[in-house]
Amino acid sequence: MLLFAMGFLLVVLQPSTGQFPRVCANTQSLLRKECCPPWDGDGSPCGELSSRGSCQNILLSQAPLGPQFPFSGVDDREDWPSVFYNRTCRCEGNFMGFNCGECKFGFSGLNCTERQLRTRRNIFQLTISEKNKFLAYLNLAKNIPSQDYVIATGTYAQMNNGSNPMFRDINVYDVFVWMHYYASRDTLLGGSNVWRDIDFAHEAPGFLPWHRAFLLMWERQIQKITGDENFTIPYWDWRDAEDCGVCTDEYMGGRHPTNPNLLSLASIFSSWQVICTRSEDYNSQQALCNATSEGPIRRNPGNNDKSRTPRLPSSADVEFCLSLTQYESGSMDKMANYSFRNTLEGFADPQTAISNPSQSGLHNALHIYMNGSMSQVQGSANDPIFLLHHAFVD
Repeated sequence: MLLFAMGFLLVVLQPSTGQFPRVCANTQSLLRKECCPPWDGDGSPCGELSSRGSCQNILLSQAPLGPQFPFSGVDDREDWPSVFYNRTCRCEGNFMGFNCGECKFGFSGLNCTERQLRTRRNIFQLTISEKNKFLAYLNLAKNIPSQDYVIATGTYAQMNNGSNPMFRDINVYDVFVWMHYYASRDTLLGGSNVWRDIDFAHEAPGFLPWHRAFLLMWERQIQKITGDENFTIPYWDWRDAEDCGVCTDEYMGGRHPTNPNLLSLASIFSSWQVICTRSEDYNSQQALCNATSEGPIRRNPGNNDKSRTPRLPSSADVEFCLSLTQYESGSMDKMANYSFRNTLEGFADPQTAISNPSQSGLHNALHIYMNGSMSQVQGSANDPIFLLHHAFVD
């Protein structure tokens, strides 16, 4: 939806504001509508005494909304994050984060002035020890509570405009599952009414930059919990693949021997529990996903609807997409023709760039092909293959 393009601007400018800084998930911060935590280095809000940043009013885009969302003031994500906070830290120079306590992506050092180049690598080119370390990092993230973020379990109205905070702890991996859900969930309109034609992370110009920021933030969190400052997400190059090469116990989990929809018990991922997959339940209850466990990861690669996704993308598909010269065009949604974004996202034919939402190409093709948890937009990040896939898309 075009609405997302405006909301994403705030994510780019202040990517670590996220959903929701633990230090601001309290009555005082919500009632003041201010999230300007102190930086540990000098104890001042936003590290102002050290010229790292200052507490400022949020600058909102004045661009008009697209026609796809005919409402105003009904969704907490509109003009994000102003429903919850209208003053946040504005960081100077290369400083970043909800308290300006971190460096912008690509920088390091005490004053964030040192350029740092990190390279994402093909997962099949990792050594055995590198691959095993990556899998161990994933499992650690799934089992260690996030120190930086919590999730909202109620809307702002359900929180009584901030006087009754509704947040809960969550593990590091699931913070990002929830963030992906929250950005793509339907709008709750009250009663039994919802608006489904809305997505703050897909079907619009923000699709690629939103997911880039998402991956960078995910890498940053893994670097913090492991102390491995050089960590990067490996990618899966799925061009011309005839099957799911990463769907083995050596990598992301093989197929269960008796239930083709589940993972092999020999994989650490077979014990993972998914969250935020029951969108119809949340809609009927007019509730947010509260990160309750909802069962194991489901995956049945290749047994998908062939009329929608007959094959995995080819090298020719990718090369054609890369030849397109317009990042965005026309309606700037899933109906856009000759749009690089729409073709890469997978709503346009990868051989003509003409919109065809009944087919799923490139990025979308992988989600449909996985035929399980990864195929449902809101909960797709539950499957760790999501990270490998989006690292390659990026």
